[in-house]
Amino acid sequence: MRLLIIGALEGQLSEATKLAMQGGAKVSHAPSIEIALASLRNGKGAELLLVDVMIDIPRLIGALEEERIHIPVVACGTETNAAAAVNAIRAGAKEYIPLPPNAELIAAVIAAVARESEDFLYRDPAMARVVQLAEQIAKSDASVLITGESGTGKEVMAKYLHARSLRAGQPFISVNCAAIPEALLESELFGHEKGAFTGAVARRIGKFEEASGGTLLLDEISEMDTRLQAKLLRAIQERQIDRVGGSKPVNVDIRILATSNRDLSAAVKEGTFREDLLFRLNVVNLKLPALRERPADIAALAEFFVEKYAKANGMPASTLSPSAREELLRAPWPGNVRELENTLHRAVLLSSGDTIESEQIRLPDGTGINEAASAHSLASQAAQAADAVSRSLVGQTVADVERSLILDTLDHCLGNRTHAANILGISIRTLRNKLNLYAEEGQTIPSPGEQRSSAA
Repeated sequence: MRLLIIGALEGQLSEATKLAMQGGAKVSHAPSIEIALASLRNGKGAELLLVDVMIDIPRLIGALEEERIHIPVVACGTETNAAAAVNAIRAGAKEYIPLPPNAELIAAVIAAVARESEDFLYRDPAMARVVQLAEQIAKSDASVLITGESGTGKEVMAKYLHARSLRAGQPFISVNCAAIPEALLESELFGHEKGAFTGAVARRIGKFEEASGGTLLLDEISEMDTRLQAKLLRAIQERQIDRVGGSKPVNVDIRILATSNRDLSAAVKEGTFREDLLFRLNVVNLKLPALRERPADIAALAEFFVEKYAKANGMPASTLSPSAREELLRAPWPGNVRELENTLHRAVLLSSGDTIESEQIRLPDGTGINEAASAHSLASQAAQAADAVSRSLVGQTVADVERSLILDTLDHCLGNRTHAANILGISIRTLRNKLNLYAEEGQTIPSPGEQRSSAA
């Protein structure tokens, strides 16, 4: 992994640098926020920032957000910097490490960040088949399209592929195509030269160049504008990109992975996604099954999340009761693994003993997860029934629909004209005129106390 250390702290970070390198990290150093940002703009990326707590960490994190650079920040300082440590955590730092540095602690932080990129927990045969295919194609340079519902773990699968590829020691760069405004996405991908547009105060290396030698993940690629898709296709085919405002092409060496929670074949038919780009990306398709289709994974992930969040919140280890397990297995999980994780985090916080019961498996509003699913199912059935009724009216004239409505209402009222007229909101005289007309057409008109079926 790549580690960028910011600050000096009287030379103590030199020891941290040595320990990090012994742990297998590639370490670079920047004495100030400005130099660190310049390094990151120039494509010298990092998976982790280790920052002197006396640096203005709120300003650093604000600058990273403004430039859409997403890297976890870990603050470090002496034990006398307690107030600065609290401010750093409040500003968004993930962790605080006291100095002088402890070799085991530095190694643990680096290992945690590395594990986050490589962990992929599964037990179900449905997911095992996908992972087996991923293992087969991991070492190739083929483009891979990873599809599945939101929350199934598409980005985790992309990191899993990279970690097992021949490019594992090189950068893994991810771009969320749905989260970046269309006007900025081209610059984010291909970079820009100073003065290329208003606000381009310095040259910025894009994600293609930053990922050169490694892997570039285009997350939710279906959300990319079709005009930019054409430039992306050329970049993938030629392995060359043009910076915005640049005068000459730049060669890049990358492997492309892409994810989508939409049906891209349908998007091609709708004209929102280029067919030639789909062919270029879809050399191999890894389709991740929804969580409800892999019950063995529900159980394994549930145990993992319970242990993780009990430890994170300083709570004693908990276990799931048989009823809680049953509740989890019955739930439909429309949000998939992401929803399961949030649900188990909430359950750990709600539990008062060492066992999580079914009562703690709740939605954020306190509703039982399967109560909500049942209500959703009923609502869905009602909507389907209403849709079926609407479809049954297609092709009929207004007169046909009116006749059916009047006669069905009269059946419902067992032939009572007055009651039927009140329900229909018409006068008794109008109803009788309509019924006389229907009788002349040969329709069966129920007598008082009868229905058409019984009258027939």
